[in-house]
Amino acid sequence: MGFTQGLLATLIAETAPAELRSTAFSMFNLVTGAALLLASVIAGALWDIAGPQGTFLAGATFTLVTLAGLFLARTHLTTSRQG
Repeated sequence: MGFTQGLLATLIAETAPAELRSTAFSMFNLVTGAALLLASVIAGALWDIAGPQGTFLAGATFTLVTLAGLFLARTHLTTSRQG
């Protein structure tokens, strides 16, 4: 989160209209908090069901799926700009 929070806050500050900037930050923090709560609940449930190994394997799996998705998105954006 240390790598992304500042970047995302800057993105919100630069793209949100001045009259809606506080609403944009509020929505960003609401969505971020809800996602963190959901992730924590899922991690806790996995820990109870599968133990620490299952929790960390699930985290590694989510990371690999995310990296594959980012690679595919980058490939798609690169080919769509050229064509």
